[in-house]
Amino acid sequence: MPRRRCFSLVELLVCIGIIAVLLGILLPGLAGARAQSRCVKCANNLRQLGQAFHMYAGEYRGLAMPLAYTAATIVGDGPPVYWWGTNNAGGVDHTRGFTWPYLRSELRANSVYECPDQPWGSYIPQGAARAVTSTYGYNGYFLCPPHTPGWCYYIGRQPWQNVDTLAQPQRLFVFADTAIDLGQNRPQNDALLDPPDLYVNGQWTPNSSPTTCFRHAGRAAVVLADGHAQTFDPHGGRIASRRFGIGSVGETNDPHYVPNWRKW
Repeated sequence: MPRRRCFSLVELLVCIGIIAVLLGILLPGLAGARAQSRCVKCANNLRQLGQAFHMYAGEYRGLAMPLAYTAATIVGDGPPVYWWGTNNAGGVDHTRGFTWPYLRSELRANSVYECPDQPWGSYIPQGAARAVTSTYGYNGYFLCPPHTPGWCYYIGRQPWQNVDTLAQPQRLFVFADTAIDLGQNRPQNDALLDPPDLYVNGQWTPNSSPTTCFRHAGRAAVVLADGHAQTFDPHGGRIASRRFGIGSVGETNDPHYVPNWRKW
C-alpha cells in the first residue's frame, strides 16, 4: 500500500503559530478600520445636523436655532421643547424638535442623533423619559443665549446670533460630541455644548464641567458654522473627566465656543 503524506505534530504547531501571528497583525488593523468607520458615520450625522441648522436659519431671517423653549426662557403651556424634541415622563416626541422639519429622522438608537461611538446603553439618558435624545450638543451658549436653559438667567441679554453675519464661521462649533460625568459608572448624554468658561454674575469663571467628548480615539467630532465637519483633539484644553474623555478644545472660549467672549 502507498504511504500517505500527513502533517506531523511539529508542522501543525508551526501552521497554528503562523496563523496566530497573522491574526495578531491583522486584528488591530481591522479594529482600527471599524473605529474609523464609526468616526466617518459620526461626521456624516453632524453634517446633517449642520444642514438642519442652516435650513432653520433660512426660514427665520437668519436667526440661529434656539436650544430650547422652556419655562425659564418663554412663558407658555406644554413641556419644554428642545432642538431635538420634547422629553417628559410620557416619553420623547422628536416631531416637536426644531430640527424635525429639516431632518426627518426618528430619535432612536443608531439614528442620526446618536454617535456610533456612544451607542444606547453606554450612557445614562438625560431627562424624565430616560429615552434616546441626542449624544451631540448644540452651541446654544453662544448662538442663542436668551433660549439656553440653565444659563439664560446670566447670559440672556447677550445677542441671539444671526447665521448670515457670523465672524469666522469656519472656526465656530455648532454641534459636537458631548457628554457629562456625574460621578457614576457611565457618562450622561448632554445636548448642550458647554464652553470652557462660563459668564456668571458679570464675570467669566472656569467651567468645571465643559461637555466636549473626545470619544474617537482621543478626538471629538464637530460640525462648524460653515457646514464642514472635522475632528479635534483637546489642544491643551481643560479635561474635566479623564475616564470618559470629556473637556474642551483649547483653554479659552475663542475661537470655537464663544468667539466674542472678551466683549461680554
